[in-house]
Amino acid sequence: MNRVFNFSAGPSMLPLPVLETAASELVCYRETGMSVMEMSHRSPAYEEIITEAESLLRKLMSIPDNYKVLFLQGGATTQFAAVPLNLMKSGKADYVVSGQFSKKAWKEAQKYGDAVCIASSEDKNNTYIPKVTREIIRPDADYVHICMNNTIYGTKYPEIPDTGDIPLIADLSSCILSEPFDVSKFGVIYAGAQKNMAPAGLTVVIVREDLLGSARPDTPVMLDWKTMADNGSMYNTPPCYCIYMAKLVYEWILSLGGLEAMKLKNQRKAAILYDYLDAQNYYTAPVEKPFRSMMNVTFVTGDPDLDKKFAKEADAKGLKNIKGHRSVGGMRASIYNAMPEEGVSALVAFMKEFAEQNPKH
Repeated sequence: MNRVFNFSAGPSMLPLPVLETAASELVCYRETGMSVMEMSHRSPAYEEIITEAESLLRKLMSIPDNYKVLFLQGGATTQFAAVPLNLMKSGKADYVVSGQFSKKAWKEAQKYGDAVCIASSEDKNNTYIPKVTREIIRPDADYVHICMNNTIYGTKYPEIPDTGDIPLIADLSSCILSEPFDVSKFGVIYAGAQKNMAPAGLTVVIVREDLLGSARPDTPVMLDWKTMADNGSMYNTPPCYCIYMAKLVYEWILSLGGLEAMKLKNQRKAAILYDYLDAQNYYTAPVEKPFRSMMNVTFVTGDPDLDKKFAKEADAKGLKNIKGHRSVGGMRASIYNAMPEEGVSALVAFMKEFAEQNPKH
């Protein structure tokens, strides 16, 4: 078996033990005589899978009882519309723009009401997280929206903003399950699964119960969180196989010690890369240190041609998908939960070798 180190920002690496378990159960799941991909979502066998998945996620994230867990389709991008449709009671919402996805969420919300950008880091190409204080939040805003970790730019909120009594809504797509988060500090958490949780096709929404039931009358039924909550995420056929895969990932994380252990593991991996970047002058890490992401590490040589050569040669050595996003260029190493420490060490070894063989003039 010739497995590479896949640094893709998503869909991303899945844990090898999870893939091996899924492979062993692919054709016949336990005693059912069929694959999970074939079984009815109304069958007892599948209801056991989705119930266990929710139970494991609640345990992992210490989700309070007054929050609903929804397993949905459409990706996190669909939630850019679902958030204002479900929460814009007075027609006002405040957004913090710290990258491309939070900007897209803000633009989408403007279709449904008075969505205002209260803070932005675009002035420095999103290399930091703007400060969010209660003073800049409108007192009559229905919610405040943030993107906790910015996949493209490699930034992360160093702390959860204090929004007082106004619900905080957060896109956690690229950092969910990477470390513990106090769920009670959020009104809603949503996350696409294809970075740290499962294959593409599943989106998890964790919503406080008091925020359900206020969707606009013209909200499409598939975007109404209360409808989905009332039907146990099965108003229609859910992304069955992705939910099964998520369950296996939850089991894997718990077997390693849960989110506290995962945080330590991720801190060690990120330190290998950031320590090297800080100790040399061939590559530059553009993100300001207090806001560095553990999940997505961006760096450049300062020469676009060298950057292209780096990505091409890294690919040839089994360090895949290292090229930065087209909007920022350079390189990006996405080192999600499933990336082993050996992968990060192999990348650093290649970075040293490349710098020696390609001197800058």
